[in-house]
Amino acid sequence: MASVDFFTVPTATFRILYVFVVLSHGRRRIVHFNVTESPSSAWTARQLIEAFPRDYAPRYLVRDRDKTYGLEFQRTIFNIWTEEIRISPHSPWQNPYVERLIGSIRRECLDHMIVFNENHLWKVLREYFRYYTESRTHLGLDKDCPEPRPVEPAEMGQIVAIPQVGGLHHPYTRVAA
Repeated sequence: MASVDFFTVPTATFRILYVFVVLSHGRRRIVHFNVTESPSSAWTARQLIEAFPRDYAPRYLVRDRDKTYGLEFQRTIFNIWTEEIRISPHSPWQNPYVERLIGSIRRECLDHMIVFNENHLWKVLREYFRYYTESRTHLGLDKDCPEPRPVEPAEMGQIVAIPQVGGLHHPYTRVAA
């Protein structure tokens, strides 16, 4: 099962950028994301194809009723043998995993910086998603990351902080002395 959603990000020049996110529910993995200034049904359908190449499409795809998911997007879902689950109007709680992800992106990253342009936002999100996948713990995953990591015993050395996302976050790891 996977979820898709859009969210908007204002830039320093007062342009609005749209971010499309695809999230796999199993381990909360971010499957795909992209940024555009003007999303269309064709662009969104292309993002879905890029997210699920060959036979990797989920059985169910949860989405809201945004007009951007037009006829071409619906045809693409049908062609990749995925069942579309549309949530009720004005009911974001029916798509909780991706809504929680978008809230985390805003609170932990975008609320603390000014985005200059589409390229800058893409780079910032790529770095944040690397942090989200490899370092950020999730209570729903028993305090593990979407990409599981080994437990480091005390014998491995001293604990050091590694800055990520421009210094906003610091995962901790052990290094040999």
